[in-house]
Amino acid sequence: MKILVTGGLGFIGSHTCVELINRKHRIVVADNLSNSNIETLEKINEITGVIPDFHQIDVTEESKLEELFNKYDFDGVIHFAGYKAVGESVEKPLDYYYNNLVSTIKLSEMCLKYNVDKFVFSSSATVYGDNKSPLKEDMKLLPTTNPYGETKAISERILKDTAFANTDFAVSLLRYFNPVGAHESGLIGEDPKGVPNNLMPYVSKVAKGELDKLYVFGNDYDTVDGTGVRDYIHVVDLAEGHAAALENLNSGVNIYNLGTGKGTSVLEIINTFIKVNEVEVPYEIVERRPGDIAVSYADTKKAEKELNWKAKRNIEDMVRDSWRFELN
Repeated sequence: MKILVTGGLGFIGSHTCVELINRKHRIVVADNLSNSNIETLEKINEITGVIPDFHQIDVTEESKLEELFNKYDFDGVIHFAGYKAVGESVEKPLDYYYNNLVSTIKLSEMCLKYNVDKFVFSSSATVYGDNKSPLKEDMKLLPTTNPYGETKAISERILKDTAFANTDFAVSLLRYFNPVGAHESGLIGEDPKGVPNNLMPYVSKVAKGELDKLYVFGNDYDTVDGTGVRDYIHVVDLAEGHAAALENLNSGVNIYNLGTGKGTSVLEIINTFIKVNEVEVPYEIVERRPGDIAVSYADTKKAEKELNWKAKRNIEDMVRDSWRFELN
């Protein structure tokens, strides 16, 4: 298939590009490079032997998007091009609502206009709000605690309604949990611009000495060690999940959790990183962050049954691959 991957040079997008190429799909990448690097294109080539067609565009720009759909006869779209920092979304809500919703709307319009009938959307476990784990796809979505989560929930509704109104348009909504790790080559991984918002790149920067210490937000939750528990999933497992969702997408609206089905605490991640990589990670316990919940992990049975997909890599793999990428 010929697939448009928006945000395809970002953390999850780049790993998904590698997986799609390995499965013999032809990909076209659209990325505005706001939180990614053009060098990733060459890294994808080093891993796969293929340089994807690349277009530096913002997918909220209708005229640029129209040029792409005019040029290529796409079979499907995988949409990663969204802002993704929870804290920043609270500070800049209008930026998040505009970018994340307009990009989804414009891509949907182009798909309908050019008869592109497969759409895989990068959603998030944040849409569950503070539902009780394990989180299941058929749960009623609760109000999320930040604008980022709201943009994912609203985008899901936009795509559902579009699919119901246009029966040839098939949608897969992938609610994934906490992506970490890196490609085993060490060539691509999570390399955010500025101070990292996510746990693993922050741990790596502290271990490398680029940041003084890690701040752990709260140790008084009702969990194994008082720190927040999340479902961490290796980014390569996640990429394989996207490819499986695309290849199994035939009709209607399909919703899948992509996680491991197992919760791991912040301190368990830190201690595993220290042990496996034999490095020091200084950290300090500080107050909870507003809006954080104690425990979040997936029920993954639906993806296992319908997509024949299951996460294979463990926490040790995640911290080892993250550190290898950081050292490179």
